[in-house]
Amino acid sequence: MLKRKQYKELSDRILEPRDKIQVISGPRQVGKSTMVKQVLAETTIPHLSVSADGVDKENTRWISEIWESARAKMQINKLREYLLVIDEVHKINNWSEEVKKQWDADTRNDINLKVVLLGSSRLLLKDGLTESLTGRYELIRMPHWSYIEMQKAFGLSVEQYIYYGGYPGGAKLISNEIRWRRYIKDSIIAPAIAKDILMTKVIYKPELMKQLFELGCTYSSEEISLTKILGQLQDAGNVTTLANYLTTLAESQLLCGLQKYAYDNARKYNSVPKIMTYNTALLSALSGVTFEKAYTTPKVWGRWAESAVGAHILNAADEYDYKVYYWRDKNDEVDFIIEHYGQCAAIEVKSGRRTMNEGLSVFKNKFQPKLSLIVGSGGMPFDEFLNCDLGALF
Repeated sequence: MLKRKQYKELSDRILEPRDKIQVISGPRQVGKSTMVKQVLAETTIPHLSVSADGVDKENTRWISEIWESARAKMQINKLREYLLVIDEVHKINNWSEEVKKQWDADTRNDINLKVVLLGSSRLLLKDGLTESLTGRYELIRMPHWSYIEMQKAFGLSVEQYIYYGGYPGGAKLISNEIRWRRYIKDSIIAPAIAKDILMTKVIYKPELMKQLFELGCTYSSEEISLTKILGQLQDAGNVTTLANYLTTLAESQLLCGLQKYAYDNARKYNSVPKIMTYNTALLSALSGVTFEKAYTTPKVWGRWAESAVGAHILNAADEYDYKVYYWRDKNDEVDFIIEHYGQCAAIEVKSGRRTMNEGLSVFKNKFQPKLSLIVGSGGMPFDEFLNCDLGALF
């Protein structure tokens, strides 16, 4: 079974002296629980692993009882250190306050009990961490699966990855495209919206949120104003509501709206957004376009290729702490601008979608990026770019 690079990160951190709670954060179905199980299977640290799945959401005492069980095992067996892992912790109301209470008690009493937390809802974890656990935790970020991971684990070609994306649970189903599409809709999209978002955030118009997500995915790699999107949705709303919902979808690592790159923030934030999915499986499942149709139609395939490049860039943004934009000036455009501490890199995708575009040259003359790169026709091959470590850009 493939071990993601976060496996080593967690393995190393639990061997360090107790200092911070380790929190595994990421979108649904990217292997967070599997990675933790792999670490526990090989660690020499005595441990207790439990899940709050099925526990009554009002039963906050469950956390303290589990914590006491771990302390008791340490005491009875005279253990120097112990590891407590709690999965699906976000399913219990006020979980972060109880975790803070127990963690601080161990700190005061010099109890060497290390803790790992994880859950299927990135939003719920984030809210709990910012409310009560400030300064007490470190994040281990698990993004969507990369091309090289899907290739190593399931043998996907770069073309298959561009279309079917990076959900490992769907990889074995791609020979039956109808079944694969149902899996993505039923097991990824539906719970991500209904559980991760609608149960976490105060969403006054849930149907509008669902429509925005579904329509937004089909517009991946397109620049489109929220006013135009609003005109295509059935539920009533306003542009501010859509902008807030798009921010929530971005926090869930599902869908985002890239802003136009500019020197001043006002121009960035007032620009028409470029809609991007974090995983091309979402575009493919909701577009109604088959793999054969997409791959054999150059203009259509260009959207998928650009979306795959964009998803690769977006999924590394948290890890390397950079921001992602696009750039346009009249007919000149650059698909992706990566900004990192005052420096920028420009990336243009070419796959037969546009015949002429001088945007990269114009952008270089205007902004002097540290690096400019063409991905696809006449530049770096797609498989090479999707396999590269974007941290090396800076």
